[in-house]
Parts: sequence; C-alpha cells; structure tokens
Amino acid sequence: MSAWVLPDQLADVLPAEARQVEELRRGLLDTARSYGYELVLPPLMEYLDSLLSGTGRDLDLKTFKTVDQLSGRTLGVRADMTPQVARIDAHLLNREGVVRLCYCGPVARTQAAHAHATREPMQFGAELFGHAGLEADVEVLDMARAALRAVGVRDLTVDLADARIVKALMDWAGLQGADAQALRHALSIKDAPTVARQTAGLNPAQQQAFAALPGLYGDASVLGKARQVLPALPEVQRALDDLQTLVDGLGDVQVTLDLSDMRGQAYYTGMRFAMFTREFDGGMPLELARGGRYDEIGAVFGRDRPAVGFSLDIKELVWALPMAEAVSGIRAVWSSDAAQREAVRALRAQGEIVIGVLPGHEHEVHEFECDRELVLLDGAWQVRPVGTH
Repeated sequence: MSAWVLPDQLADVLPAEARQVEELRRGLLDTARSYGYELVLPPLMEYLDSLLSGTGRDLDLKTFKTVDQLSGRTLGVRADMTPQVARIDAHLLNREGVVRLCYCGPVARTQAAHAHATREPMQFGAELFGHAGLEADVEVLDMARAALRAVGVRDLTVDLADARIVKALMDWAGLQGADAQALRHALSIKDAPTVARQTAGLNPAQQQAFAALPGLYGDASVLGKARQVLPALPEVQRALDDLQTLVDGLGDVQVTLDLSDMRGQAYYTGMRFAMFTREFDGGMPLELARGGRYDEIGAVFGRDRPAVGFSLDIKELVWALPMAEAVSGIRAVWSSDAAQREAVRALRAQGEIVIGVLPGHEHEVHEFECDRELVLLDGAWQVRPVGTH
C-alpha cells in the first residue's frame, strides 16, 4: 500500500474546505459567546476511566485506546467532548450557580456515525450546568437554532423526545436489566411484534401503554394523543407538559416528536432533540445538531449537577452547506521596489488579501480569485480591477 493512502473514513481537509471549516468555527463560537458561553479547550487524550465516566458502552466502543508510557495507565482519545466539559465544571471551575461553557475541537472515533461520515469530526458544542428548570432547555434549543442560522441554515426541522417517558413506563412495569434493554431497542426501531413479545408478561394496561409508544410520532398533535393513551404517571405528565412548552417556544420552526426514540439513552435524562434540514441534500432529511438534558453526567466526578447542551460536527455542516465562493484577492507581481512592499503591507493591514506573484508563476490559479491587481501608475502603487488598461 502506498505511504500516502489514509485509513478509511479519514481524509485531509484541503484549502477551500478548510477555510470554510474555520469560518464556521468562528461563526459558531461567536454565537455561543453572544449567549454568554465561555470557551474551554479540553485535552485530546486523558485517562480512560475519566473519559468514559457515565457515558455507557456505546462511547466505549467508539474510543481509541492506548497505554500512557509515563503512568502505565490506559488512555483514551476523546470521541466526545461533553464528558470532558462536565469534568471541567465539576473539578476545575467548581463554581456555584449557572455555568455556561462551549468548546470546539477534533474528536476521533473507531466507528463513523454513518457510511459517508468521517471518523475525525470537528465537534462544536455548548453546555449549560447548574439549572434544572425548563428555562435552560429553552435557552439551549434557541442557541442551537441561532447557531445554525448564523452559518447559513434556514430550513430547519426540530425533532423532540424525552427520555423520562420510557423510563417512567419501565419503572411502572418493574422492567430492568436485559429485558429492559431489549424492549428499549425494539421501541427505538418501532418493532411492534418484538414490543408485544417483550411485554407479554405484563398486565393489560402496561402492555397497552408500551404497544402505543411506537405510534406516538409525528407533529405536535402527538402530545394530545399521548395524554389519551399513556397512563397518567406524574413523570410522564411532566415530560409531556415540558415538551408542549418547548414546541410552543419554537414558534414557526417545523417540529416533529417521537416519544419512543431512545437514541443516546445512556446519556439523556430528560428532553432530547435533533435538528434537521432538507435544504442542501436533495430534499432528504440531514441531521445537523443533536442535544438534550443529561443531568447525571457529572455524578461520577462527585458533583451531580443539572446539565443540558448540544453538539454538532462542523465537517458535516461544511458538506451540507453550499461550497463557499472563491475569496477575492489582489495580485501583486513580485518587485524589488520598497514602495511596492510598503503598499502591500498597508493593504494587508486593512484586511485585504494580497497574493504575491513570484517570477515564472504568473498564470497559476488557486483558491483565491484575484479580481484586482497592484500596479505602478503615475509613480505610485495603486489597486485597479484586473484587465483595466
């Protein structure tokens, strides 16, 4: 195999795409800053037991592992930055009250999210710690939507679920262990026959509740239907009330609900959301961001604080958005004239892109579109449109 061949689902990011990644990174971080979120930069690797604390087996399987030559302990290369940020909140900042943190950096995964995804996402995210109320959920949803709109996404659909509904029904039925896990999987893929088999030993009311769950998806009317077919357990009613508040707060954004969705079940303890667009993928739904409430993630660090947040992969966002237009620049044919070099420095100080054209390379074209040129006119170096004589 050639030395330059990269492993599957890993790729170099070339100039035009790299520029777009950086511009999106800046736009997303600026949006987070406007909401009062502080930037943190966790390390790429840390001890595995800390990195995977509270995240479940799914993230363990996605994590690259190695041995630390200094300590002899197992290190993990982060596959998700959220647990690291929870550790920072719990042990390094250790503040009272609300803490808002954001982050952006590469993560590495042994398995890609789907066939066309990278195993080295550029993860951007934001986490709000210290407030258990629905107000924090509303803020994070609003910021995720604002961040996507700030980078050019307009046609958004928000999909909502709540982990408390299935958990409350499981507790009501006394299901746990392998039986509960198998039922959760069947509910997630809407496998009605398996749901029926897994609940055959329950009483009729419990069987009916679980049988209804796979059909509770669609628009906001699902919430009304759920109140009719699900038992009036306090935790179920609170979840439905909160989902209704979130739907009302999203205004004119299209909203769908899926009350049996258990994706990320090891993470989420309450509201869960995903944001999709049909704008850039031939009308097919394309997931851009995911988040929700995960109040228990900090417990293993000795500080069990309420937490809600979201994350996205900037590389996938680049692939979803139209290719950025070529950047406008100024051609400056190489000259030994000190006045020209001073003119070039002045233009760059003003924010202009000035491309120095070296001898013998006058006709090369790269990412930058030079629509202007620096020329000597009437004894002074001046900028004029290319092709002007």
